[in-house]
Amino acid sequence: MRSVVFNGDLGSGKSTVSVLLAERLGLRRVSVGDLYRELAAQRGMTALQLNLHAELDDKIDHYVDQLQADIAASGERLVVDSRLAWHFFTDAVKVHLVTDPAVAAHRVLGRPASTVESYRSVADARERLASRSDSERARFLARYNVDKADWANYDLICDSTRAAPTEIVDRIIDSLDRDAPGPVCFLDPHRLHCGPPDGDLVVSQDLQVRSGQHLVDAAADHSLIRAYLA
Repeated sequence: MRSVVFNGDLGSGKSTVSVLLAERLGLRRVSVGDLYRELAAQRGMTALQLNLHAELDDKIDHYVDQLQADIAASGERLVVDSRLAWHFFTDAVKVHLVTDPAVAAHRVLGRPASTVESYRSVADARERLASRSDSERARFLARYNVDKADWANYDLICDSTRAAPTEIVDRIIDSLDRDAPGPVCFLDPHRLHCGPPDGDLVVSQDLQVRSGQHLVDAAADHSLIRAYLA
């Protein structure tokens, strides 16, 4: 069994899904996000402030990255929740969770407030989540020349907008032994943009259907549908 590593949109449910998956597989879970929040709290910063600070001070990223590299080199089979684990754990199954930004904002607003992460409203949450994501993406591109937002970097894309965490875990476990090249996507049919009707379901990263619209129409009552990335 290979390690399973998670990246994804802020508010997409990475923590919940990774905890459930670790329990199902009997593996230890490591959360770099929890570590990052602890670092922010130690400095009296919010998560966004620490991200912005890390753009200027690379010592923070070096510390976290060395920790991930050491864990990856240990050979222990793990479930890892981290923005860059897919980059460091080269032989792992790489899962990327996506969700509707409005749904993500409602989720994080419902979390217990803390000095590290708190929001005044859904609009505030949505704006600050986008700022954090943009900050991370720019930093990773500048320092590592890798794009966390590129779906081609992952083996499995799962949309958590309407799907229950247990359903996503089931999809991941069913896909662990998959050998086919390229990512497979499990997407919310309600979020896909209408396209050509015939063929296998193929979508682009902007959720545009390139073929197989008839399969989307038939799955209207489902929270997830399997698709291939164009």
